[in-house]
Amino acid sequence: MLIIVTGVSGTGKTTIGHMISSHLEIPFFDADDFHTKENIAKMSNGIPLTDEDRIPWLERLADQLEFHKDKGGAVLGCSALKEAYRKVLAKSNEIIWIHLIGSEDLIWERMKKRKNHYMKASMLSSQFEIWEKPSEGICLSIDESPEAIFSKAMDYILNCAEIK
Repeated sequence: MLIIVTGVSGTGKTTIGHMISSHLEIPFFDADDFHTKENIAKMSNGIPLTDEDRIPWLERLADQLEFHKDKGGAVLGCSALKEAYRKVLAKSNEIIWIHLIGSEDLIWERMKKRKNHYMKASMLSSQFEIWEKPSEGICLSIDESPEAIFSKAMDYILNCAEIK
C-alpha cells in the first residue's frame, strides 16, 4: 500500500503521515529529507524552488515509493503542489492520495511557531500561488484535530484498499 499525504508546508503532512504509518505498520518518509543541499539553501534564503529544482527530487521520491511497493508499502509526506508533480510521483497506479488543505491564515499562524525548519513561513504564499486542486484522492480540512483528520484518512484508505 502506497500512500502520499500532500499539502502546502505547515498542513500537518508529517503528523498525519506518521499516524498512518504507525497504524498500518509501514515506513514513513518525509519528502523534506530528500532535498538536495542546493534546494535547502535556496529555501533557507527565502527563494522558492522552480520546477527544474523539484523534478529530480520528485523522481527520487517516486523511486523510494517503488522500492517499498513490494515490501508492504510506505507513507510519504510531500507537498506535491502541482498535478504535474503528482504525476511524477505516481509511477504506480496503486497510490492512495490524502490531501491536507486549509486557509493561508491558519497555516501562517502554525508556521510562525515552527523552530529550526528551513522552510520559512514567508514562503507560504508562493506555495499557495502554485498549488493546484488535486484530481485524485481525498481532500481533508486541517481545521479539525489531528485525530479527526487521521480517522477520516484511515476510513478513506481502508475503503480504497477494499476496492483494489
